[in-house]
Parts: sequence; C-alpha cells; structure tokens
Amino acid sequence: MRKRNFFVIAGACLASLSLAVGSAMADPTGTPTFRALAGTGSDTTQGVMNGLSEVIKDSGGIKIIGSYDAATAPGQTISTKSTAACTNITRPSGSGAGITALINSQTAGDGCLQFARSSANDAASRPGANLTYIPFAVDAVGYATRIGTSVPKSLTVAQLTSVYNCGIASIQPMLPQFGSGTRKFFLQQLGFTDAADFTSQAGHTCIKQTDVNGNPLLENTGNLLTAANQIEPYAISSFIAQQSREAPDVHGSTVLGEIDGKLPLLLNTASTMARDVYNVVPTNQLTVDPTKSVFVGPTSQVCANGTTITRFGFGVNANCGSTTIQTP
Repeated sequence: MRKRNFFVIAGACLASLSLAVGSAMADPTGTPTFRALAGTGSDTTQGVMNGLSEVIKDSGGIKIIGSYDAATAPGQTISTKSTAACTNITRPSGSGAGITALINSQTAGDGCLQFARSSANDAASRPGANLTYIPFAVDAVGYATRIGTSVPKSLTVAQLTSVYNCGIASIQPMLPQFGSGTRKFFLQQLGFTDAADFTSQAGHTCIKQTDVNGNPLLENTGNLLTAANQIEPYAISSFIAQQSREAPDVHGSTVLGEIDGKLPLLLNTASTMARDVYNVVPTNQLTVDPTKSVFVGPTSQVCANGTTITRFGFGVNANCGSTTIQTP
C-alpha cells in the first residue's frame, strides 16, 4: 500500500477555524476574468481548488487557475474564455461530467478547458483520452444522517453494504447524482461491481437518488436530507470545510456517522474509506507551462501549497504531482 502523509484536522478545531478564515470563492472573480487554466468537475474538490486558485500566481502576480463550481441545477452555464465557443457552455456536475467536458474541449480544440477536478480515478475506463490523473490530496468518505436520526451513529462496512443492498428496511439509502466521484467510490467500497454505471438495477430499488423535488441528489449537500431514516455518502473533507465556513455551508442538520469505529471528523491514515483526489490534465500538456508548473511534480505550485489543502479538510498526498496514472 502506498504511504500517505496527512495533516490531521479534528472536529474540535472547527470552531476556531470558522473565526479565523473566510468562505471560499465560487467561480473566479476579480482580475483576470478569464484565467490560463480553466477547470470544472468534482464538487468534493471544488472548494480546495477555489482556494488554491486565489494563491497560485505566475511570476507577474497574475492568478492562473479558474476553478468553476459544479452545477447545482439543470441549465446552468459557465464562460471560461472570451471566445464565443467558451461562452455560456454547459456547467458540468461531478467528476465524470467534468472529465468528459475536458475531453470534449480537447477534441474540439476550442481551448475552453485545461483541467478537470476528480475525486475518482477512472483512467482505465477512458481509453484513448490522452489524460493524466495527478493526485494532490487525500480525502475520506463517511456517511451522513440527520440530527436526531433513527440510523445508528456507527456502522461497519458490512452493515452499510447490507443497507445499500436493501437488507435493512428501517434505513433509507440515498445516492448523489450519477457521475459523482463520491458516489462511484462509495459503491466500490461496498463491493458494487457495477459502481460506475449503477442506476437502479434489480435488487436495489430501495435506493433513492433524488431530493424532495425530484431532482438528482447533489453530493455533499446534507440539507437535502429530509427524513430521519435517510443516509448518504459524504466526503469528510467537504463536511469539515462546510462547518468551518471555508466552503459554502450546505450540511444542514446532518451529522457524520462512524464507519468501523473511526471518528468521522478526523481525516487520517486510519480512515476506512480514504481515497486520493486528482486534477486531470491532457497528457500532452505535462511538459508545457502553466500546466507543468501548476500541477506536475512534488514542487509544483499546487503541491507547494499544503497549508491551503489542509485548510479545506484534506490531507496532503505523499504522491502529490505524480504523473504515473494515465489513460490507456
């Protein structure tokens, strides 16, 4: 198993953090309006990438990264460059959609997108895409329930597997939107062999995937849980950043439960569902600046900003900047 370096952030620190720092930006603001590296994708890593976009600059002091938040409703758009092709384009929602948008931009040669945020490594499923998945942080996935829930505050992986296989009728399993990296990773940890494509196959009809309005359930958005028996996967980093107001607070009246007895607000090497998170870039840009200077290698600007990474609830990845994971 690869070694991972973590800066531990405990739940007890959250109150002081919320007084010391402000909330993260949403889409890029200020100068320049359009930046050299534009990216979309994962909801889980949008907060930390928004934070990094404010501190990573070129030699002239110009901000380089334009990180655009994931869509929260159908029909939302973004404009990443001043050209017509990059104006009012569809805003992706989740890791899978962000990577697909990057591929489409590269195929069109329109220069609209230069990277994608991803909380999952699906390189093997994208042959010929010319992409490299560069790890930069470590997250962990827990489960969220409402305060006053009827769901046990501690569950094992085996019990969670039973819940999502409709084996515990008293618990309502929920899943975030299709294409979510958190959704895919969580299902993989529960042994779903069809995690990437899972929708509502026979035997899993108990799983609910929409909110009270019938819209796809957004990942890491606890205020969409409305019933005491509901449960959903949740990125621990997102929960920490939301409670400390580093990211917009949408955790609502939810709390995190323990998995296999591990503290839910302690991101460390003992986390049962720890995972790497990535920035995905075209492989042919690895030796070209600003992609190279921002993302590639342990001395890259992203990797050099470990304090920003940990501020958003993540651990710094021991393999930060590695370019070994590439599409076949």
